[in-house]
Amino acid sequence: MKWKEQSLKSVTSQTIRKSRSIARNHPIVKISLAYQPPYAWDEMLAFLALRAIPCVESVTDQVYRRTVSLRNGNFVYRGWISVANLPERNSLSIRFASSLLPALSELRTRIRCLFDLNCNPTEIYEKLKIMNELRPNLCVAGMRLPGCFDPFELSVRAVLGQQVTVKAARTLARRFAAAFGKKIITPFADLNLTFPSPDRIDRLPAPIENHLGPLGIIGSRARAIFALSEALMTGSLSLSQSAEAENIMEKLLELPGFGPWTVQYIGMRALGRPDAFPHTDYGVKKALLGLTSREVLQLAQSWSPWRSYATFMLWNSLTK
Repeated sequence: MKWKEQSLKSVTSQTIRKSRSIARNHPIVKISLAYQPPYAWDEMLAFLALRAIPCVESVTDQVYRRTVSLRNGNFVYRGWISVANLPERNSLSIRFASSLLPALSELRTRIRCLFDLNCNPTEIYEKLKIMNELRPNLCVAGMRLPGCFDPFELSVRAVLGQQVTVKAARTLARRFAAAFGKKIITPFADLNLTFPSPDRIDRLPAPIENHLGPLGIIGSRARAIFALSEALMTGSLSLSQSAEAENIMEKLLELPGFGPWTVQYIGMRALGRPDAFPHTDYGVKKALLGLTSREVLQLAQSWSPWRSYATFMLWNSLTK
């Protein structure tokens, strides 16, 4: 079900060695990552732009940019990435700070997850084109599932987005990043913060409400974010795209403040689960003309095992 990246377009070991050797004189490194066409790039960028955390992410002139903080062993590498589409080559053009070269393998993996580059769009379209019987152009060929670059960041965003608008969640995420993130210098005036790491939040003295409350984050969500940070730092929970996604989601449900909607959203975007489905989501119900949660679940059975993609298509229909 996954499409393997074309080897000729991947970054070879020789290219990596060459990039490392010239990094001192060339602070910007360029690579490309291939995908199977078609790719609905405009829809992907529109979704990311609406949710971009100010000072951490931006979408400008059809280019996605963000700050980066990657741990590799005992070291943390910080920098930035810039991602543009090259449809004539069926690949994404990636520019990034040479400070990230020691973590290149992890960097590539995360970019592939964020932009869903392992997806087989033809297989998904053939399954979901039945959605167009509900409304024309509901299912669009080449639609990808927006993933995430940082699973902790995405999970915090999911908590902050509980029962509030996308705009409100974005504002809270900006305050959270400004309060606990690290300053960074980039070539872009609107990018100067890295998102906080779970260890930064885990180290905050109790009660956590004293630190997150002044940012406008209510107590239940503050405790949920702290519980997530603590679980990640103790190793009782790991957020990764793996065959254990369902098990991870079950563990998330055991944390305070993590209900079904939050966990399904994290499953979709952070864990890469293709069949996650937040059937109680307001946007899903609105796109399906007010069907009840039970009716939505019944209707979506025919979309399995690609209900995560169907969800994104429903959300996307609300912006047309």
